[in-house]
Amino acid sequence: MAKTNGEQATKELDAAAREELISTLKERFEENIHRHENFVWAEVQAKLEKDPEKLWSLHEMERTGGEPDVVDYDAETGEYVFFDCAAESPAGRRSVCYDPEALEARKKNKPEHSAIGMAREMGIELLTEEQFRFLQTLGHFDQKTSSWVQTPDEVRTRGGALFCDYRYGQVFLYHNGADSYYGARGFRGALRV
Repeated sequence: MAKTNGEQATKELDAAAREELISTLKERFEENIHRHENFVWAEVQAKLEKDPEKLWSLHEMERTGGEPDVVDYDAETGEYVFFDCAAESPAGRRSVCYDPEALEARKKNKPEHSAIGMAREMGIELLTEEQFRFLQTLGHFDQKTSSWVQTPDEVRTRGGALFCDYRYGQVFLYHNGADSYYGARGFRGALRV
């Protein structure tokens, strides 16, 4: 639920939603220790409780089927890194083109949204190709679906966008028109807390 504070809108969960989300994240954390063997949940939770907007973003990741979990820690910034860890591309974020520009340019059969547009609204970023490859070291993801990944300007300015999946024991990087969309393609997000 978004709350307005003067002219600046902030995104904050009510107490019940916050408690439910933290419980879900803790349970997932404990069930998937292999993703974060050297991390302590109490320290992660303390960081989450200090940042209501990041908690709201994690709620959006969860609400759209991402199953976010801690996958890394940046010692330089002191931030935990969450990725969407659902087995397949999050169901609530599929059938989207790459970005708002591609969505606007599409004349017929427009999808409802774009990956970049949704990610901005949620306060997260699309995974990079490198992050997608790192995710595969923690399990196997997108074996039946695919996910848009951050696309270099030199590809995007020519009308293209990149996506990845995991098949035959390998990560594959592909290209498509940025305005394309498919029922089995969504996007995975990253959030630093």
